[in-house]
Amino acid sequence: MARHSLIELDAVLAIVRCGSFRAAALELGMSTTAISNAVIKLERELNVRLFNRTTRSVSLTHAGRIFVAQIKPALEGIQKAMNTARSQQETPSGTLRINAFATGAREIMSPLIVTYLQRYPQVQIDIVTEGRLIDVVAAGFDLGLRSADLVPNDAIAIPLSQTRRMVVAASPTFFETRPMPQVPQDLLSLPCVCGRLPDGRPLRWRFARDGEELQLDVEGPITLDEASLSRIAVTNGVGVGYFMESDVREDLAAGRLMRILEDWTPPLAPLCLYYYNRRNSSAAFQAFIALARDFTAGRLG
Repeated sequence: MARHSLIELDAVLAIVRCGSFRAAALELGMSTTAISNAVIKLERELNVRLFNRTTRSVSLTHAGRIFVAQIKPALEGIQKAMNTARSQQETPSGTLRINAFATGAREIMSPLIVTYLQRYPQVQIDIVTEGRLIDVVAAGFDLGLRSADLVPNDAIAIPLSQTRRMVVAASPTFFETRPMPQVPQDLLSLPCVCGRLPDGRPLRWRFARDGEELQLDVEGPITLDEASLSRIAVTNGVGVGYFMESDVREDLAAGRLMRILEDWTPPLAPLCLYYYNRRNSSAAFQAFIALARDFTAGRLG
């Protein structure tokens, strides 16, 4: 089957628009001979004459009129798609897809995501939150958001936070009738709000101090897989909770929760935005990376 280039089809439409081979050649930046040869080649492959030619005029044949009527909308659609693609290299627009775990997404929502959307209103951001690790490229995402220790080795990472840590916390009234834990093992005798990992396994509470590390399988009256639900349970005195600090920072500041065993919760790996080398990346993608780097450098208000 013959394959026709866009040049040949563009030549036909240009001749129709301009009324002559010479004028069409000037419009397309081709020689008259080149545009004539393009049409001859197309007519030979189609086995049909598209134009009636005389020394003074050019007009479409009946077959030519049908052909032009059919290809014109298609070529206009192709041109529109090409212009749209070019525009995305100039003005941030289109959609950015980010795969993140929920706590990380909450951490960057206000300072980074909202700021970006305010600066670039023609861009839409699609965030999918999940706990499992995936291949972001294979799954159709532009960027991933994970702890630095979970970022693939071959990815480009941008650290987004300086200090992150877990928090063991409870309602201040919770300890009015109970002893305050002094070491993590004391939690085994207290009701706790238990967590569940995305794969269904119980969340083990991790602790470390002075080179000593341990993990606890706590027990309690309720098991949850969402930090916002755990926060509600703990602030209402159901039990002791285990959170990312960012999820309960306001509750700690307001006195709704109190932190315990603080010296057993050392800093964690920083939160990282990551991606793979992107040639010819869109303006939207480039603008997001630039803003993320400004955020890391503390240049965002």
